[in-house]
Amino acid sequence: MAGKATFFESSLSFPSSRNTQGVQSASADTSRFVPLSKAQHELDGSAQALDQISRCFNKLRSLRASDSATLKTELNLLFDQLISENYNSSNHDNIQPEVVCEMLMHASRLVPLSQEHLIIKLSQLIHQLLNQLQVIVDEHTLDVLVSYCTHALRTCSSWTHPEVLLALSSLVYGNGSRCHRHLPELLGLSGILVNYGDPSQPDIEIRRSAVHCLANLCLSVAGQPYLEEPYKGVCYGILLRTLQSPKPPDVEDIVFCTLLQSALKGTQYFLNGGKWKAVPNQDLGTLLAVLKRFMFYGLPGISVEMPQVLYPAPLPQYETIPAAKPEPSQDSAAQKKTAGRKKNLIILAWSLGSQSASVTSPSGVTPQLYPSWKKGSSDSEFSDPEGGMQSKLRLYQARVRQSALQCFLAVVKCVEKRILYGYWSSFVPDAPGIGGPPPLTLLTIALKDPSPKVRAGSLQVLSALLEGSRQFLSTAEDTSAPRQAFTPFSATLAASVRELHRCLLLALVAESSCQTLTQVLKCLAHLVSNVPYNRLRPGLLSPLWKQIRPYVRHRDVNVRVSSLTLFGALVSTQAPLPEIQLLLQQPGSTSALSTPGISTPQELSHNWRLPARRDGEASSPGGGVEGGPEGPCWLLQLCVSLVTQPREEPYSDSDAGGSSGASLEPSPIRLEALQVLAHLVKGYFSLAQTSLSELGQLSARCLKEQDPSVQLHGTKLLEELGTGIIQQYRSDANTPPQSAKCVPVCQVVEFWSDVLGAPLISALQNEQHPTLQTSACDTLSSILPQAFSQLPDKTQVLCITILLGLTYSENSLVKAAAVRALGVYILFPCLREDVMFVADTANAILTALDDRSPNVRAKAAWSLGNLTDTLIVNMQLVGLEFQEEFSDMLLLNMLRSATKASGDKDRVKSNAVRALGNLLHFLQPVHLGKPVFEQPLQEAMRALIDTVRGDATMKVRWNACYALGNAFRNRSLPLGDSSALGKLCSSTRSRPIRRYL
Repeated sequence: MAGKATFFESSLSFPSSRNTQGVQSASADTSRFVPLSKAQHELDGSAQALDQISRCFNKLRSLRASDSATLKTELNLLFDQLISENYNSSNHDNIQPEVVCEMLMHASRLVPLSQEHLIIKLSQLIHQLLNQLQVIVDEHTLDVLVSYCTHALRTCSSWTHPEVLLALSSLVYGNGSRCHRHLPELLGLSGILVNYGDPSQPDIEIRRSAVHCLANLCLSVAGQPYLEEPYKGVCYGILLRTLQSPKPPDVEDIVFCTLLQSALKGTQYFLNGGKWKAVPNQDLGTLLAVLKRFMFYGLPGISVEMPQVLYPAPLPQYETIPAAKPEPSQDSAAQKKTAGRKKNLIILAWSLGSQSASVTSPSGVTPQLYPSWKKGSSDSEFSDPEGGMQSKLRLYQARVRQSALQCFLAVVKCVEKRILYGYWSSFVPDAPGIGGPPPLTLLTIALKDPSPKVRAGSLQVLSALLEGSRQFLSTAEDTSAPRQAFTPFSATLAASVRELHRCLLLALVAESSCQTLTQVLKCLAHLVSNVPYNRLRPGLLSPLWKQIRPYVRHRDVNVRVSSLTLFGALVSTQAPLPEIQLLLQQPGSTSALSTPGISTPQELSHNWRLPARRDGEASSPGGGVEGGPEGPCWLLQLCVSLVTQPREEPYSDSDAGGSSGASLEPSPIRLEALQVLAHLVKGYFSLAQTSLSELGQLSARCLKEQDPSVQLHGTKLLEELGTGIIQQYRSDANTPPQSAKCVPVCQVVEFWSDVLGAPLISALQNEQHPTLQTSACDTLSSILPQAFSQLPDKTQVLCITILLGLTYSENSLVKAAAVRALGVYILFPCLREDVMFVADTANAILTALDDRSPNVRAKAAWSLGNLTDTLIVNMQLVGLEFQEEFSDMLLLNMLRSATKASGDKDRVKSNAVRALGNLLHFLQPVHLGKPVFEQPLQEAMRALIDTVRGDATMKVRWNACYALGNAFRNRSLPLGDSSALGKLCSSTRSRPIRRYL
């Protein structure tokens, strides 16, 4: 809210929409009483609440400042009435922020600083109105009320300060940058918040309120600048000292938890203010040590003494665990030991590589495969059946751990990954820890924390660490024989990767919360996407593949989507992996629940699904037994069924988004299944080619739907299918035995004949969705050249006409895709000898070279390079006939445009010089003899020489050298004195380029 709030008018009233339909006259002809509906009751209640608050506001505005006892009484009554309102209800949604700001300013004028009881109530009113109505005050109101609060803190008694500080925290929420006039008084050398927030402050309530105020000062809402330096650093210093200071002996645990939570929240707001800067007072290792300490704060069964500073090192800094622990005085100690033994049995079974679905306990009972510390605890939160302060304390301690993890997540986002990976060993384990105390890492929380929210928070942090870690993890390797003298870092990192797989698999099996289970699957997807499996011993992916298969049929939609995302990561990472290829060739089971080791652990006691027909559809047609390598891939069949088959209600009892049809799967599941299919086709086309016709029909069906997202994924699948076919025929030239496995050209022609119908053409002409048009253009460019020549003439003409028309689209993405598709078509043998097509394509490319978009110009330069390659091929195969038919004026325009493009950005220049070399090679004496070609010819040669001499990238200069060599092949080219070439060779510093010249 910008600007000054207007004052109340004397006739101020809130809009009343009181409904009186339920009360009617008692005349003889009155109809019988009709009760109000629920909506009418809510509307009537809202009007009554607004009327009541309007009367209070108007009454407050009518008061004038004085020392009379009557004014104090009326203010007490008005404040009590306003504070007693519940502003969180929907009855108060129509209260305007300007009204709230003006009322609070007027109230501050009525309450003198000598009336401390009224100051307390005014502070409570400020805090309640601003928080419950979610009002961020405007600049004028902020200035008035912050001045009032600071004066109250300077003059009033200390017992009023916690409430005043709480009101101040609500005022500065998201307004830190606009408090610049008050920042010296608040955060100066002897500022109010500096003194009250210091760990030496004896009053814990004042300290807690001051820290909360500092946290809100560090917060910045969207569109507002962050708190300026040096005050931002002052806040961080106080917050960090608060986290490092021990709990005072006379402070209750719950109160101290709220103080820690405010300090962690403020640190998170500070970290969100921009990239981390290494300054003297902001040490990353100190902050990480503090956060790691509070990540385990109050965690049952763990008592550690963390180091004060963490250092970047390849080996972890071991925490000190006190040897002596207080013995429990209750009779439940034996039960806890028994539960601990059961848990150790389960964990030991997993550490030894057991893949069975259950473990037999000493009592002969088959427990579920989640740790015993979770049994009997609610997944929503800690619901101690006995109640009491202990349950409340556990809740507050869990909130501290959750705040520490959120703060750590902010660290991951604001610190460069190359710096953060130095602390990898402090948060990610590299060994199971058998025989000694287990390392305290993020996975310790994911496996042992009783709160599902905290477990999910640790997995979010781990996912953020793993995202983009491919370069760091690429050094992991354990394929060679282990060394006895020392352990290289590559082996240590490989052990860490294996431990990540083991622990996350254990978390996957043990988790019972759907939200946390989703995070486990997402974390696994990030891990799989970044691990170099080709440098590790095989066997990591098979257990994971086996465990996630049943989650595709989970009751929760988000879990099913995440499991499909994980499958997409598995089939796309470093494809083709031999281990994944073998897993894809395994036959699908007829019943996921009846197969040992396939059902989820949660289903061993909660069988809420009815796997009657859907699993049969997901399996291979042969009943799931004969689906060997020659049969259809089971994952492909599963994804196709998820996209096309109607859903059964027991499988989707939490719909996360609508579906394109009332009986189909939810839209997120269908889209993710299409993405898995695209990844599968791209990485393992040899397994998918047996279902080429089925996939083509699926894509055509997607293009006929109304949802643009489904249409887009359908075109993406088509593009991958076309690209896979082209790759087969490209590799066939070098490996003749592969030709037996290629898709026959007749089948490819049939495939594209079915696809190139009305749905794809409609997608190409859908101007409301440019992204869909762009993908459809890419799909057209993935047609096999041998198959395109056998398509009907009208189909060929239709494709070319649409692409030529789309080069004049107003959308730059569509234009770039259309120009690129024409650059592909110009290389087709059936089209390159067509002079009219070459001329039309050249004109479209030259127009695109003058576009404002760099992306369009880059695609146009690439297409121009392909077009000039076609000119050289035609010159060699067709001869003078093609050269005579090609327009001299068009050739001149191409030469000028390529010369101009050679001065553009490097991504344009690299192909522009390639086109110049081909054009100079193509020119014939009949062209060179015309005066109109003389100056463009000199400019083209000068452009190539300047590019070689210039400071462009190596690729550009290398292409310019090739272009010069291509031009010298034209013996008719008037080169003149060769001294320029000699100077060029002597002035070029690059040895490879000088050698080529």
